[in-house]
Amino acid sequence: MTTFTTRPEILGTFGVVTSTHWIASAVGMSILEKGGNAFDAAVATGFVLQVLEPHLCGPGGDMPAIFYSKKKDKVEVICAQGPAPAGATIEHYTSEGLSLIPGNGLLATVIPGSFDGWMLMLRDYGRLTVRDILEPAIHYAEHGHPVLERVSATISGLASFFEREWPTSHETWLPGGSVPVPHSNFKNPVLAETWKRVIAEAEAKKGREAQVEAARDAFYRGFVAEAIDRYAGSTEVMDASGSRHKGVISANDMAKWSAAIEEPLIYHYHDWTVAKIGPWGQGPVFLQTLSLLKEIDIAGMDPAGAEFVHTLTEAMKLAFADREIYYGDPKFAEIPIEHLLSDAYADARRKLITSEASLELRPGRIPGFEAQYDLTMDMLNATSKTGAVYEPTMAHLSEKRGDTVHIDVIDREGNMVSVTPSGGWLQSSPIVPGLGFCLNSRAQMFWLKPGLPASLAPGKRPRTTLTPSLALYEGRPTLAFGTPGGDQQEQWQLSFFMRYVHHKMNLQAAIDQPLFHTSHFPGSFYPRTREPGSLMAEANFGTEVLDALRRKGHNLTVADPWTVGRLTAARRDADGLMRAAATPRLMQAYAVGR
Repeated sequence: MTTFTTRPEILGTFGVVTSTHWIASAVGMSILEKGGNAFDAAVATGFVLQVLEPHLCGPGGDMPAIFYSKKKDKVEVICAQGPAPAGATIEHYTSEGLSLIPGNGLLATVIPGSFDGWMLMLRDYGRLTVRDILEPAIHYAEHGHPVLERVSATISGLASFFEREWPTSHETWLPGGSVPVPHSNFKNPVLAETWKRVIAEAEAKKGREAQVEAARDAFYRGFVAEAIDRYAGSTEVMDASGSRHKGVISANDMAKWSAAIEEPLIYHYHDWTVAKIGPWGQGPVFLQTLSLLKEIDIAGMDPAGAEFVHTLTEAMKLAFADREIYYGDPKFAEIPIEHLLSDAYADARRKLITSEASLELRPGRIPGFEAQYDLTMDMLNATSKTGAVYEPTMAHLSEKRGDTVHIDVIDREGNMVSVTPSGGWLQSSPIVPGLGFCLNSRAQMFWLKPGLPASLAPGKRPRTTLTPSLALYEGRPTLAFGTPGGDQQEQWQLSFFMRYVHHKMNLQAAIDQPLFHTSHFPGSFYPRTREPGSLMAEANFGTEVLDALRRKGHNLTVADPWTVGRLTAARRDADGLMRAAATPRLMQAYAVGR
């Protein structure tokens, strides 16, 4: 039987790269052709995406990576999620008249993590030089790249604000005072010069690893950190609170921090083992949901039917409710992750999944954590607002909220990388003078109430939504996948994975299936709103399925066809055959390979 898809599933034996922009995927493939491995390709792809999709990620952002190294024969995580600066105390923020951390501006900034994470990957797992992996990004920043329609729309929507409040951003994103026309050639020469200076300082050292270390020093202990310190500490900028604030980040904060290698969290699901980042992100939500679904006959459901959508949604509601109570940086709080992933806990929670849509937030009450449960629920009841919670991954929604990109790479040696870079988007904060990029807004994930796993504290990692995935089949590293989309990332990945595992679709067919998600739980982004019982589903499900979901009690919003989610995925079979796919949604993600 022929499977009809929007694009072919890419097949090859040399290597595959898939990302959220066709140029970035082509750059990654060029690095493999040049003799680089999957890690080199991922790093170069990541830096190019900062240029091509500046509304979704930037050099001042963050990224987690989950990967398999053939040489080490193990799955590991790079945590490049920067923590809160030393001056980021609850007392300071509340003294500024804030009850929530704004969604943009300098107070929303944590230490930029992505650059150090990329350099750590390059140094310890790659084989190319700093120049090799930065030159493609320099080319597109210096000589230009075609402006995406969504980049143009984002800049257009913020043009008057930039002119009035963020003049450095106005100068960068509206050269000559005009919004870049879609598909016109756009340049960021200041960013190109920043990366050229990093290369020059790196090449003052001899040896590849020494050059990588010099590049890290240039960013975190050199001219980049000094420019950030000068600007953030002396400039009051308007933010989402409606007031102007200085930042608290300093060069000293940046000098003391570095990205780190961690062990992944894993969960065994039938013949698969899924590896995710820890509870400083939302990765365990995916694993908790697998534990709830493991004893349910997903294979017996229509993968585009109402029962499939309802069951996955109700399981996700339970897992995300636990995220609100228990997840945070494990260096600062005790996280009962073993209990949350235990069979006994899943068996008890599974009974809450019925044929009716739940309208309540129902976290589990874990022995020994009762006080934390009560404190968090009281806080959520007092502060959580109802209302729409959107990410700009959907083309029909706001163009002003930042988002994320994703990269999956596999090489012929068997190395496998899944990375979800984000933050530092052009909407997050003003351009830092002389650098050509802005800082992130990840601190908005913190709460300004003491005593919670996600409470703001100096040196603490915010609970990021970024969540790349890597899965092993019968113990063999096999599948890398992910998507942009904030709180929706786990939800879109789950429907993809369930369809792929239980319904034997190829990668492209599983990605092409209609998508859905809920905003039932408090959002991770300012202003932290929720929509109890909500369900957004693409119109391609069809009237019969959508009506059935309404009858089950879901507060349904129907999205236009092909407007939800930006999944990519790559696979390596036991015989060395590689596969890759990318979503047709938004018309920019592409998989390449040979």
